[in-house]
Amino acid sequence: MRKIVLSMSVSLDGFFEGPNRELDWHMVDDELHRHFNERSKAMSGFLTGRVMHELMAGFWPTADQDPASPEPEREFAAIWRDMPKIVYSRTLDLGHTDWNTTVVREVVPEEVRALKDQPGGDLGIGGAELAAEFRRHDLIDEYLLYVTPVVLGRGRPLFPDTGATTRLRPTETHTFGNGVVLLRYERATAG
Repeated sequence: MRKIVLSMSVSLDGFFEGPNRELDWHMVDDELHRHFNERSKAMSGFLTGRVMHELMAGFWPTADQDPASPEPEREFAAIWRDMPKIVYSRTLDLGHTDWNTTVVREVVPEEVRALKDQPGGDLGIGGAELAAEFRRHDLIDEYLLYVTPVVLGRGRPLFPDTGATTRLRPTETHTFGNGVVLLRYERATAG
């Protein structure tokens, strides 16, 4: 059975974006980007909300056409374009199929579990609001938190109150050369 994997950058004080939605504090260098690429290549699909999808679609479809882009960025552009994507949105046109994308209106736990039962690699989930909805239904199997050595003091928390408690067990830590620390956890009940 494949897993649903949340992979997000977060500040030391738990924010995934600043108070004005800024992400300029993220520290993604070539080493970290290569790591993201290797993890992404092994996936079978990306699950995102509309905001995350539009953010990604605004840059990655043509990022490899800029000769000034670093090699890991050019590589990820191809990975992103080719990867099947499910976008959960109540406002996007259901016929929106650019870049191997399917639009779904609601998170239906039975449908997500059926996706997990299909063969293939894991499914990456992106976007804090969608992740909160998946957490509410206990659908996330693994958490990869990339803790950036910065204290923002304010912003949007990665884990808003969902009323759900999720017990986790640590499975990996890794410190990258730029100071970002990967904290990897699995649900304690995950088999």
